[in-house]
Amino acid sequence: MSDTPEAAAPRPKLRLGDVLVEQQLISAEQLTQALELQRATGKKLGRILIEANLITEEALAHVLARQLRAPFVNLKTFPLKTELVRLLPETPARRFRALVLEERGDTLLVAMADPLDLFGFDELAKILKRRLAMAVVADSQLAAVYDKHYRRSDEISGLAKALEKDIGDAVDFGTLQASVGQEGAPVVRLLQSVFEDATRAGASDVHIEPQEGDLVIRNRVDGILQVLTQADKRIAPALAQRLKLMAGLDISEKRLPQDGRFTLRLSDRTLDVRLSTMPSQYGESVVMRLLGQGSALRRLGDIGMPDDMLKRFRELLGRDAGMILVTGPTGSGKTSTLYAALAELDAEQQKIITVEDPVEYRLPGLTQVQVNDKIELDFARVLRAALRQDPDVILVGEMRDAQTAEIGLRAAITGHLVLSTLHTKDTVSTPFRLLDMGAPPFMVATSLQAVLAQRLLRGVCKHCAEPHIATPQEQAWVQEVQRLNGETPTPVQSVKGRGCAECNGTGTQGRRGIYEMLEIDPDMALAIQRSDAGAFLAAARRSLKGKTLADRSLALVRAGKTSLAEAVRISVDAE
Repeated sequence: MSDTPEAAAPRPKLRLGDVLVEQQLISAEQLTQALELQRATGKKLGRILIEANLITEEALAHVLARQLRAPFVNLKTFPLKTELVRLLPETPARRFRALVLEERGDTLLVAMADPLDLFGFDELAKILKRRLAMAVVADSQLAAVYDKHYRRSDEISGLAKALEKDIGDAVDFGTLQASVGQEGAPVVRLLQSVFEDATRAGASDVHIEPQEGDLVIRNRVDGILQVLTQADKRIAPALAQRLKLMAGLDISEKRLPQDGRFTLRLSDRTLDVRLSTMPSQYGESVVMRLLGQGSALRRLGDIGMPDDMLKRFRELLGRDAGMILVTGPTGSGKTSTLYAALAELDAEQQKIITVEDPVEYRLPGLTQVQVNDKIELDFARVLRAALRQDPDVILVGEMRDAQTAEIGLRAAITGHLVLSTLHTKDTVSTPFRLLDMGAPPFMVATSLQAVLAQRLLRGVCKHCAEPHIATPQEQAWVQEVQRLNGETPTPVQSVKGRGCAECNGTGTQGRRGIYEMLEIDPDMALAIQRSDAGAFLAAARRSLKGKTLADRSLALVRAGKTSLAEAVRISVDAE
């Protein structure tokens, strides 16, 4: 139960303009002008005053709350419960800009952005069939709350059951082909709901996985998979086939993996969807990567790189030649960092070519090429052709083999800036990974300018964060990081999310990048050329002292931005 004061229904004949003038928030002349504009446009008076910068939205809400003797509620900090919010269906909630906050015996505390809407208040009472008490909220805070709490899980489960009935026990090719051709068929509505829910949740991927007993649909949010629904596995072929049709894949081929992509238009945004299918024991597993057009690409200054590192990284991008590698595991944001780097370059005065599998982001002014192994258009072949196109900058999606690595290194030596990724755990191991792939030591020593290692660290949910006592393993990790930096081991205060409705019980919310950058100095280059791992490691550790991934994550722990468990997880991964 909240300590929010008891609320009352609004008084019937309150006029907003008179209250604002009475409290000297606007003048009588401003009110007259606003009322004239209201008659001309039909807009609400409050909205007109806000758009004219005569009053802020929050100030207006506070005025109404005081006048109505109702509480003002800040939804950013109020502990909402999804089961209470969803007592009011989504459609009337959005229509009347209302939200159920609390249950107080036989009374519901309901927040409204416009508490003077007497018709809306009466309609809410009819819908909820309860006695209502009133609270006031800022209208701009409602959209995010609606998207979070009115998820599509129930609707998706219902559509999945409808699809089970539609398909029945006998699933054959003809039945599926007919069903997916009908725009109103349950399979279409189910997939639309899945995509809408994924975008609302901020999911990066959607997994459709047939298991022995059922079909599981999961979203990956902040790197964690969350079950959206479980349904009868008989509907899995219909979903896979529909998605293959959308991606232009061979719907008759179920024995081999397939990759494709399609563009999906939802009500308020456009998604690029990368689709991957893979035959499994119980049917085709489908994974989709969701990329929002116009919103996925970030600038270098927005990705969380420390200021000193950001300044130096930009200076490296200004060089005419050399290779810069970004390393880390799958899903650590390497491609996003490289595209943020490309966005810093002048595409009008420079020829920039990207060689990718697949092309993840589309940037104007770039020549982007997608490799296609089916026609032997691999990285090495495209890279050779790219070098004949007079490029200034080349981005190679990944250094996958010795041939690609050698061509890239040679391009870096001969006057091109080459950007690429490599799957290594940290910066220190990267040069010797290139040597292990068969790259000549002198080429690595001459071409490699810098290595940037990165991870995505889950943040602590601010709504349920609480003090945390470090475990013995976490204490040992903190002491080791401090020892390596020459510090006296001291306890570190930390927080951890216990799990709540805001974070879907995970205790985490959002992710931020942490970075470690190693510039290759003459001592390191000499060690690489001699294949002397010991000398290289000693020089690299001196350069990275206090600036490793572990140091960055411990700093975030001290700032209360992440948990010790997450910092340890990242560091163990990087060791």
